[in-house]
Amino acid sequence: MKELLFGEDPEPSERFPAGPLYVPVRPGPCGCTTRLFRTPLGRRTAVGFTSELRLAATLGGDQPWIRLGEFALRTLIAPLGVTLVTVDPQFTAPAAAPAAAGPAEFVPAPALRVG
Repeated sequence: MKELLFGEDPEPSERFPAGPLYVPVRPGPCGCTTRLFRTPLGRRTAVGFTSELRLAATLGGDQPWIRLGEFALRTLIAPLGVTLVTVDPQFTAPAAAPAAAGPAEFVPAPALRVG
């Protein structure tokens, strides 16, 4: 059987970039901590970018980052129970705003009718 080259393979065996990723971090008590995000369905994921420009376009130019290989990133997040790594996400939503002080206003949902 002939071995397929990556250009001929409709679904390449290697799904991650060969080089190190630009991984967003935040300052922590012992240095840097890898930032974790959530997918639209709520799963926790680590994020890596293939270039500094892609990271800055998505998270802003002031986002600190470190360079990590995909294997090293997976090794860091495994103890946290995170198994998903997202490469080059193109959309991020801002963090949820904290709730305003005081009692929350209750608004009942409209009644549903069958038929």
